[in-house]
This record gives sequence, C-alpha cells and structure tokens, in this order.
Amino acid sequence: MTFPEILLQRAAPIRLFVSDVDGVWTDGRITVHADGTESATFCVHDGLGIVRLLRSGVEVAVISGRNNPAVRHRAQRLGIEEIHLGSLDKGPLIQELMAARNLKPEQVACIGDDLPDLAMFRQAGLCFAPPSAVREVRQRADWITRANAGHGALREVCNLFLAARSNVQIP
Repeated sequence: MTFPEILLQRAAPIRLFVSDVDGVWTDGRITVHADGTESATFCVHDGLGIVRLLRSGVEVAVISGRNNPAVRHRAQRLGIEEIHLGSLDKGPLIQELMAARNLKPEQVACIGDDLPDLAMFRQAGLCFAPPSAVREVRQRADWITRANAGHGALREVCNLFLAARSNVQIP
C-alpha cells in the first residue's frame, strides 16, 4: 500500500502508538458463551504488524473500555507491556503514558472507533480509525484505514509507521 507523503512525514516521529481494541483489533462483535464467558477473534496479520512495530522501537499500548481476559492474553503474547482494560476514561490514561515518557503529542498516535476514543484523539498528534468507526471518530481521524476492523486495519497502520521509519513503502 502506498501512503501519502504528508502522512509518512507525520508518522515518522511516532514513539508511542495507543490502541483501542474492540472495533479495531476485532470487528466489534462480542461472543458471549452460555456460561457467560466471552471470546474474541483477532486477525493474525494485525498481530504480526504489532510485533514488527515493537521490534522497530515504537512502543504499543492498549487502552480498552472493556476488561476482557482474552484481550490481555493476546496483548501480552504480542509483547505489549502497557495494557489498560476496563476504563472508558481514556484521556487521562493517555496523558499519563505521555507524561511518563516525556512525549509530545506529535510523538504519539492512536487508533479508535467509538466515542470514548475521542478523548485519546484530543491528546495524540496522529489519529486513525477503521471505516466502521462512528461518524464523530471518522471525522476527527487523520487517516481512515482501507482495511476493516479485525481484518487488517491495525496492520495497515503498523505498516504506515514501519514505512515512515524506514522511508520505504511496505506492501
């Protein structure tokens, strides 16, 4: 995929990528089993994108409004250390992450799909949304992914960061 040059320039200084999960890593559906437990389906391509991004030196953090053990397990397996589950108040969380790392907004990016994610969008210098995001989030996003949530949207953003860091477009 080829990204616009201006987007690559804005992505180059990113040091922290903060991601919502439901509706970004997944297609937004929740499977509830008869015993009340839940499961989630994740895209393996998105996972490799996260691993490659972490290896390139970009830190990835998860902030999700729901406290789903499957999300914690998946994030940990990918190597993500900053995992914040069960809070819809995402603005203060991203502010804490930025302050602890002494990061400016232009060094932070985020991706989200629903209204609680707008608080993250107000803090980050670069914002992404999948096409299924609510209108308010799509309007605030700097880039709407071509890939759908749960089907490569996360990988697309990871590829953008990798391309910006290496100055080479990633197929």
